[in-house]
Amino acid sequence: MTHTQTVAPPRMVRFFSELGIDQVPLVGGKNASLGEMYRELTSRGVRVPNGFAITAPAYRYAIEAAGVTAELHELLDPLDPSDVTDLQTRAAVARDIVYRAGLPDDLEAEILAGYAALRAEYGDDVTLAVRSSATAEDLPEASFAGAHETYLNIFGDDALLDAVRRCYASLYTDRGMHYRVEHGFGQFDVAQSVGVMKMVRSDLSSSGVMFTLDTESGFRDVVYITGAYGLGENVVQGAVDPDEFYMFKPTLNAGHETVLRRKRGAKALRMVYDEGGPSPTRNVPVDETEASRYCISDDEVVTLAKAAIIIEDHYSAEAGAPRPMDLEWAKDGVDGELYIVQARPETVASQHAINELEIFHLEGAATVLATGHSVGARVASGPVRVVKTLDQLRDVEPGDIIVADTTNPDWEPVLKRSAAVVTDRGGRTCHAAIVAREIGIPAVVGTGDATSVLHSGDIVTVSCAGGDVGRVFDGEVPFSVERTDVGEIARPRTKIQINVGNPDIAFKTASLPNDGVGLARMEFIIADHIRAHPMALLHPERVDDEVERQTIAELVANHESPAAFFIQQLSEGIATIGAAFYPKQVVVRLSDFKTNEYASLLGGRWFEPIEANPMLGFRGASRYAHDAYREGFALECAAVKRVRNDMGLTNVVPMVPFCRRVEEARTVVEEMARNGLRRGENGLEIFVMCEIPNNVISLDAFAEYFDGFSIGSNDLTQLALGVDRDSEMVAFDYDESEPGVMEMFRLAIEGCRRTGRHSGFCGQAPSDKPEIARFLVEQGIDAISLNPDAVISTTLSILALEADMAG
Repeated sequence: MTHTQTVAPPRMVRFFSELGIDQVPLVGGKNASLGEMYRELTSRGVRVPNGFAITAPAYRYAIEAAGVTAELHELLDPLDPSDVTDLQTRAAVARDIVYRAGLPDDLEAEILAGYAALRAEYGDDVTLAVRSSATAEDLPEASFAGAHETYLNIFGDDALLDAVRRCYASLYTDRGMHYRVEHGFGQFDVAQSVGVMKMVRSDLSSSGVMFTLDTESGFRDVVYITGAYGLGENVVQGAVDPDEFYMFKPTLNAGHETVLRRKRGAKALRMVYDEGGPSPTRNVPVDETEASRYCISDDEVVTLAKAAIIIEDHYSAEAGAPRPMDLEWAKDGVDGELYIVQARPETVASQHAINELEIFHLEGAATVLATGHSVGARVASGPVRVVKTLDQLRDVEPGDIIVADTTNPDWEPVLKRSAAVVTDRGGRTCHAAIVAREIGIPAVVGTGDATSVLHSGDIVTVSCAGGDVGRVFDGEVPFSVERTDVGEIARPRTKIQINVGNPDIAFKTASLPNDGVGLARMEFIIADHIRAHPMALLHPERVDDEVERQTIAELVANHESPAAFFIQQLSEGIATIGAAFYPKQVVVRLSDFKTNEYASLLGGRWFEPIEANPMLGFRGASRYAHDAYREGFALECAAVKRVRNDMGLTNVVPMVPFCRRVEEARTVVEEMARNGLRRGENGLEIFVMCEIPNNVISLDAFAEYFDGFSIGSNDLTQLALGVDRDSEMVAFDYDESEPGVMEMFRLAIEGCRRTGRHSGFCGQAPSDKPEIARFLVEQGIDAISLNPDAVISTTLSILALEADMAG
């Protein structure tokens, strides 16, 4: 194309060492951020590949020199962004105009000089990543993530120049143009800078994304890392189910370099370069053995998390306010190093009003048609629209539930009209998940089979209100939404704690107004995350069922030992709850399965007696020093010890359940000490459930062995009244407000005050019966622990009670 005479801007290529975050108008958000990190943070251990930016004025110069500015205005000024077909047509023409415009000779010369400098630094065989960086991209209020193109594994002068032209043309992708309209940018307000940097050979290793907060709850004290084998596009687009890791910032900063929590993804595909193929990349299957391992080591998770914290701290200082970050990382398969290849402000979870809490509650049940990773903690109902080809997008109506294999950035205008999205593939940082969070709809991703089990026109309910597992229900299931401005709720004198069993919802639950956790049940973690009886893990040879033995073997594969599997799973579940509420007290009850419940675990029936009344049988403290379970209890103690000592979560307080006699208390405390949980060491306190009449009557004697008592109203009421609470025949006799039961409560609180021990209460009674809440407050209980759905209402009623008592 013939170029007109236009004056070139000065220095159209700037190396990262010359750039900073204040130069977004010059080089766009992505390049400005890469320059900021390269210049300011490499000395602090954050590894960023070197490169250079082709400036935004260089783009404008190329367009003006080609004489196509008027042609673009004529094409785009009449744009109707609500007409998807018209937008697609005009965008395609605009891309063709810009690509054909080419590059002026002087700009080409500067680009190739920059390339020569990178070859001198990294070697003649260095390959390049060529990345778009628009001047309204990666901003705190508008991410524009994925709106423009990136070209990888570029080698040679001609390939580089062509990739730059293609990046210029990608300023006019459908999604980029639509995004600009939605965020108030004119189509000519934005210019395209291009980043050219050393290619990190993650095709030979692994890559992923990470956030300096939890993307579901907005919880800011964790670094959330996802990764898979090969190039990162599979993670971003949701083509694979990635590995997930959490690191807890406060304890990591204090020197505790232990992964908080992890989940292994399927990672069935690896994206690699397709040398000489019809497209630049292709997906190849991952070997089953390799897929069963994590894509990075724990040490590498720690390295990434430390880098993320350094980056977040730096950007927060620059902004003068907390600035959660959205980062991309890649591991080079040649040099083995971990690199940060992109950093931008997180623009979804961090923008939510911190003081506004929204909780969705399902109020019915139905057949579950599909399950996957939940995104958004919301619920929506509507008709299914299965989308298998791009031309089917035009069939999507407002309020439809889109069901697809995966989504990509071109779908965003249509996704914004939908009520929910469900995909076959993808993890919680894939494209569908990111967009769903941004526009505030629920998404269930990585179902594996949604496009085959759901059909267009079906009415379904998509629920992400139950933790990490999202569910698609048949039909319209009723639900309600509870909205609370938690910033306006004062703290009562009586501590209001929360009962938490499921680590999956701990970060979200922690946003409720609270004073910690009064009861975290180990049983949920064992049943849901471990699934096997601890003694069956230690002695699989005693499991007389080949299928169960094989299942157990599969569970513990890729762990040093079955014991290591149990300790890791249990400790990470406990630690997630401990971290969510840190530094507030988190009371974790040691296992209190009944024998019939233990027997239902994998391999359990070979280690449990058959009892006529398990409620009063071999449960709680009686198991811990008994030969039938002592080895299993040692694993529980090892998990708690790991949480407190290795992870640094000393706010976790173990609690002994169903301790019948004072002698049993002594035996259990000694057994815990033998297993590394010695009362007083590293600030360790040990609590006990106060749920047997003898605990109340002999409280002073029990107080010699325990630092606190938690009144378990369910069992204490049952045993005080002699009522089996599981029997429908005598259920009418079960009443916590019976005067004799209330006297038990009073005596326990009085005994704790007399012995200087903590007094807590866990049970539904205070939320169901205001008179019991009043009684406990009047007696001076230290803490009441409630189920999450009762926390706000009970807090308000106790504030009123305390005001009445004071006035």
